[in-house]
Amino acid sequence: MVLHSMTGFASGQDGEGALAWIWDIRSVNAKGLDVRVRVPDWLEGLENEIKKRATKSLGRGNVTIGLRLSRADDGKGELQINAAAMTAALAAIQQTQAAATEAGLDLAPVRATDILQIRGVLEQVSHEAKTEDLVTQLLSEFDSLLADFINMRSNEGAALEVVLSAQLERIESLSQEAAQRAAARDPLIKEALRANLARVLDQSDGADPDRVAQELAMIAVKADVTEELDRLKAHVAAARKLLGQGGLVGRKLDFLMQEFNREANTLCSKAQNAALTEVGLELKTVIDQMREQVQNIE
Repeated sequence: MVLHSMTGFASGQDGEGALAWIWDIRSVNAKGLDVRVRVPDWLEGLENEIKKRATKSLGRGNVTIGLRLSRADDGKGELQINAAAMTAALAAIQQTQAAATEAGLDLAPVRATDILQIRGVLEQVSHEAKTEDLVTQLLSEFDSLLADFINMRSNEGAALEVVLSAQLERIESLSQEAAQRAAARDPLIKEALRANLARVLDQSDGADPDRVAQELAMIAVKADVTEELDRLKAHVAAARKLLGQGGLVGRKLDFLMQEFNREANTLCSKAQNAALTEVGLELKTVIDQMREQVQNIE
């Protein structure tokens, strides 16, 4: 499975007879899935069916689906002769002319425009599809548009995976550098502890050397960052596994980023060394950047 971004956009347009319409689907980040559909009310059943299909195909995101319809001919339709009305009008004209002839009357010639002006002979006809047929056509188009939308979110997800993978490599590299600097720091900490121990013993009367040594040993333990570095290594492996797994992993990655941040914070608080603190701060920066990207993952 591949990663999907929660941000995406797709649009399309078409028409049928006197109607023209424009589709658009867009989404942004969200904790869950929220699908909002805006379609004309008179298209019965369309809104519910669109929401049902979108909900089935999408996992997370604030998704807005819109459909705008308009009349391509401003609602006037086409002019068309009503054959039945034309036949009736011609029959009436012939009957009138015959009666006039019998009465010895001469009538002016009848022009085509005179006939067309007779009510019902020339009418405007709209070629709008039946509502049921139109809904069927719109749903078919929506399925295609939804596929394009999902494909776009997939492409965005692939791009995000590249970015996240690079950031994980950076975190792994910084963790290794932190381990090296922590190892180089340890002799300095031990020497500082010995000096502190000697100074305390020189300045205190009756202090228990063993008790003081125990306290300083506790300080040394609290400065140890081995566990934090081990957990960072484990988190990197877990994140890579999730990226390889794909699918709906956004929530898990977001939780994992909180764990990354917790270890980086603890590392900085335990550093007691400028070089190690520098690496810890860089780790926090990369983790924050990665967390921002993870917010886009479905």
